[in-house]
Amino acid sequence: MNNVSPTRLQNIDLDNINWEICLPCLNLGVMYVLPSSTLENFTTNKTMLHRPMTELEVGLYGSLSSAGAMVGTPIVAAILDKLGRKTCTVLVGLTSVISWAILACTGRVEIVLFAIFVGGLGGASFLIVPVYCSEFCQESIRGTMTAGSMVFYGIGMLVSYLLGDFCSYINMIYIALSLATGSVISMIWLKESPTLLVQKGLKEKAAESISFYRQVSTRSKLVLEELDTIHRSLNPLESDQIPEEEKLFSEEKMTKIEEKSQPTRRGLFITLITITLTTFQGIIAVQVYLEPLFQKAVPTMSSTLCCLLFAVTIVVASVLAAWMSDLAGRRPLIIYSSIGSCICCVVLGTQMQFEWGPSWLTAVVLYVFCAVFSFGGGTVPFVLFAEMFLPEVKSFMTMVVVEWMWICCFLILIVFNPLASLLGLGGVFHVFAGVCIATAVVSVIYVPETKGMTLDAVQVMLAERRNF
Repeated sequence: MNNVSPTRLQNIDLDNINWEICLPCLNLGVMYVLPSSTLENFTTNKTMLHRPMTELEVGLYGSLSSAGAMVGTPIVAAILDKLGRKTCTVLVGLTSVISWAILACTGRVEIVLFAIFVGGLGGASFLIVPVYCSEFCQESIRGTMTAGSMVFYGIGMLVSYLLGDFCSYINMIYIALSLATGSVISMIWLKESPTLLVQKGLKEKAAESISFYRQVSTRSKLVLEELDTIHRSLNPLESDQIPEEEKLFSEEKMTKIEEKSQPTRRGLFITLITITLTTFQGIIAVQVYLEPLFQKAVPTMSSTLCCLLFAVTIVVASVLAAWMSDLAGRRPLIIYSSIGSCICCVVLGTQMQFEWGPSWLTAVVLYVFCAVFSFGGGTVPFVLFAEMFLPEVKSFMTMVVVEWMWICCFLILIVFNPLASLLGLGGVFHVFAGVCIATAVVSVIYVPETKGMTLDAVQVMLAERRNF
């Protein structure tokens, strides 16, 4: 079977990609790293809040956004198929608007923490965006689009660092509120997922949706082909709907496609173990506690400049990683990225412990660590869980994976500071190095290559794998 048909390849137009879908991830990025630029002020007697934060509140300030994401993800998963991808995207965007509006109205510590939690509800965007994108984009750019969530999250981090360094706290809030509001307005013009519309029997609206995203007439041949492809992905055993070249599949392979539970279980195992290991590689803790980390690790350099360069590195690396996921494939990226991240963590750990090199070396290696991670752990898991599951179970399975990811984020943010106090920053990075090498080994054994493959081909491959 041809994984990507020539007709579909000829109609790829990157100019028509609707990046508005990824805007909730940008807003989440702005909120998620807010502690990096405000933590120092919030813990001093000259704080802008009504009183300084306690040590417990500092821990909550850094982790409540992840807690909010843990709550928001299953709620959105429950309504994702009922209300639709577009409506849920708008609702998730509204959580950022509400959060920034609360911060603009008060300086009480308890309410600020509540606002961070509300903003964290937008973490459900990491559930919606990969599912939404995978249901309307071509296989040849599916990796790029589904990785767009991380690209826009990185852009949001950059915006947050810039606002935190060059604006007053209140001006930062107003700008972020305006950005969140504009994002919600822009998302109103999107169309619903054609796959979901076909599932509901709304073929005419599905044709309009495909026409919108492909920028072609609803009566064009491309729209009809897309509708046929969606129908076959929802009904893989209807042989009269399968093209002649796909009828070459043996009866045994088609039987394996029918056994949805087996590929689903294997896909869930792959995505869960991948997202767990990549989360515990530690980049999320580095992002949230970036400015204090630079102040401790590189005291001779401006932490403001270091943070800005770090954010720029994330954005550039994420863009390149999204492009590379469709060029080089998913499997090589996560394997070699994990090995590279391990080397970076070992260098960082020994440098922080023994100071065998100049202080600027620590900053440089942190940038390299960030970039290398973005090519694998920061991109590939989000592409994989958008490709592994049939439409009937995609929303639920993606919810399970994303929910688990936020639990892991919450755990690592809670334990990072105590662990750093116990082992020192150098010891913490040695732990991260161990996780990185474990990720590489697990990826070699379990992670399949899904680049350019149609959904039914992925299901056949998962059904045939024996290393479980």
